[in-house]
Amino acid sequence: MSLAETKSEKVAGWNRPPVVEPDGEGELLEVAMGPHHPSTHGVFRMDVALDGERVIRLKPVFGYLHRNHEKIAEGASYLASMPYTDRLDYFCSLTNNWAYALAVEKLSGQEVPERAEYIRVILAELTRIQNHASTIGFLLQEMGASGTPLMYAFREREKILDLFESLTGSRMMCNYMRFGGCRVDVSTAWLDATRKVVAGLPGFIDEFEALLTANEILMARCQGVGILKPDLAVNAGISGPMLRGSGVNYDIRKVDHYGIYDRFKFRVPLGDHGDIYDRYMVRVLEMRESIIILDQALRDIPAGPIMDPKAKIRGFRPKPGEAYGRIEAPKGELGFYLISDGGPNPYRYRVRPPSLINLTVLEDMCLGQNVADVVLIFGSVDIVLGEVDR
Repeated sequence: MSLAETKSEKVAGWNRPPVVEPDGEGELLEVAMGPHHPSTHGVFRMDVALDGERVIRLKPVFGYLHRNHEKIAEGASYLASMPYTDRLDYFCSLTNNWAYALAVEKLSGQEVPERAEYIRVILAELTRIQNHASTIGFLLQEMGASGTPLMYAFREREKILDLFESLTGSRMMCNYMRFGGCRVDVSTAWLDATRKVVAGLPGFIDEFEALLTANEILMARCQGVGILKPDLAVNAGISGPMLRGSGVNYDIRKVDHYGIYDRFKFRVPLGDHGDIYDRYMVRVLEMRESIIILDQALRDIPAGPIMDPKAKIRGFRPKPGEAYGRIEAPKGELGFYLISDGGPNPYRYRVRPPSLINLTVLEDMCLGQNVADVVLIFGSVDIVLGEVDR
């Protein structure tokens, strides 16, 4: 089958873009970027075919970090899988915990106390801020910045990780959520410290934007580059900032109102063009909206228990059935599909990882672009290989 015939096939529910034909007389240059290229956010490879510096085709290659997460979970108790979820998106362990806890709670019919719901929202929005700030920092580093934006981002991330460590005992592998609530309660001192960190975040984002948003190099490298059309984004199942950067108004916090998100007033930022710059701006604006949510949650958090008194830790056996729990994780829709046969461990355990799904349109965004832009386009997707390979 010819390259043109291959490109015209329908793949995964959408029409592939027309083939980018070589315009030179020489042979194509095939380059393997990775699996240890410093730009690839983990052990990942891109096989790129180039006509000069123009991308003719691109194939993502992954699987180097496969850890058999789903099969291990089917042989372990429900609770024993909670710390494994930390290792999916290891930047965002607390949102991983929440998505899994939500799926088990749907399966078992467990209720979550009000105070625990507020704690979950606070931790999730802190996680979103540190993830987006780090993503932007990495993107600018890949653009050739000296490291200043990344250090600014990590300076704020350290403050948030200190909060996570003081509450959960760990900076990254937090293992904090439980079915029916949270593992330990937050103290008054912790809430005061969190309010102090949140109060400083608007100044950080203002500083970040002053450094980056109108920077002529960032605008030249990002505007009109790596465009993702909204119809392709929807048909490919893209979610999170990538989807909203293409102008599609879809945020699971607004759609499902899981937890207590229906109590908070916040907007859903959208892009206009679907390019790298729009994906950058959506993440900046989402950080600002997360601060608005945090202010409301920290103001209104009630007293009370943090665990459902009917929750079982030992001998937990949900009734036979199935459930799918999903949340708006920082990278997009993170979901867990569980089937129970009444035993102590899931009959079927399946993860819907946003990093993997969002990666499927990488070639579509890169075709016809210069090879120097490929690293930036890839960085704007924001993946973690622990979630891609599982």
